[in-house]
Amino acid sequence: MTIAGAAGRPESAPYLTRRRSHGPGDERVFKYMMVGPAVLWVVALTLFPLFEVLRYSFADYVLGLGITHYVGLGNYAEVLESARFWHSILVTVIYVLLTVPIEVVFGFLLAWLVNLHAPGTKFFRMLITAPLFTMEVAIGYLGITMFSAQGGLVTSLLRLVGISIPWLSTATWGLTAAMILEVWRWTPFVFLLALAALAAIPDEIYDAAVIDCESHWQVMRHVAVPLAWPVMTIAVLFRLIEGFKAFGLPFALTGGGPGTSTQLFSIYDYLTTVEFFNFGKGSAMSIVMLAMLSVVIVLFFGQMRRRIG
Repeated sequence: MTIAGAAGRPESAPYLTRRRSHGPGDERVFKYMMVGPAVLWVVALTLFPLFEVLRYSFADYVLGLGITHYVGLGNYAEVLESARFWHSILVTVIYVLLTVPIEVVFGFLLAWLVNLHAPGTKFFRMLITAPLFTMEVAIGYLGITMFSAQGGLVTSLLRLVGISIPWLSTATWGLTAAMILEVWRWTPFVFLLALAALAAIPDEIYDAAVIDCESHWQVMRHVAVPLAWPVMTIAVLFRLIEGFKAFGLPFALTGGGPGTSTQLFSIYDYLTTVEFFNFGKGSAMSIVMLAMLSVVIVLFFGQMRRRIG
C-alpha cells in the first residue's frame, strides 16, 4: 500500500494542515471581526446619542456656545410642571390607543382573507402594501389635499351626501384625519406580519379545524388567532413604539394645530428643541418619554409571557 493510499485522501492533507495551523486566538479574532461592526453601530448610533441627550438634560445649552452651565434637575422639574407637556402626552396616548387596535384588527382580517386564497389576492396584496413605500410626510401633505375644505376629495364626496366636516380646522376632526391616514399607512405592516404568521400554521391544522368548525369565522377565532398570537404581539409592540414616535404625518397634516389641539409629544419636543432652541428642556422631555415607554414595554412583555405561558 502506498503512502498516499494509507492517507486515504492525500489531496485533503494541505487543507487539514492549514486548518490545524489556526489556533484558538485566530478564531477569537475572527469572532471579534464579525461582531465588531454591530458593536460600533450600537455605540455610535445608540449609546453615544443617548448619553449626550442625558447630559444635555441636566444643562443649559445655548446654540453656538454649547453647554453654558448645569442646572441639575431643573429641566426635569420644568417639564413635569408643564401643562403643555402633559397635554401632548394625552394627545399621543389617545392617538396610539385608537390607531393601533384598528391597525391590528384590520391587518389581521385582511391577512385572513388573503390566506383563504380568494381570486385576485395577489393583486390585492400588492395594492395594500403600497402605503408602506410612501414617506409619512408625503402622506401628510396628501392628506391636506384630501381633507381640505376648499375642494378636498374626501370633503367633496361627503358633501354630495349632505355631510360637512371641518377636518383641519377643529381639534377633534384634525386628530381624526391624522389617525385615518395613520391607519392607512401602517395597516399593511400588520397585514404582512399576520400573513406570515398564518402561512406558518400547518395545513393539517386548518383541515382538522374545518371539519370541527361550522364556518371560516370559527376557524379564525379558535385556531388562527391563538396560533398567530405570538407573532401578533410583536406587531402590537412595534406599532406601540412607532405610534408614540409618530411625527412626520401629523406634523405635515396639522402642524399640531389648530393651536396645540393635535400637538403630539414628538411635535412638541421638536418645537421645543429645534424651533425654540431649548435643548436642555427638549432633552429632558425625551428622557421622561423614554422612561414612560420603558415601563409600557416591560408591562407589555409581562402580559405576553403570562398569555404564552
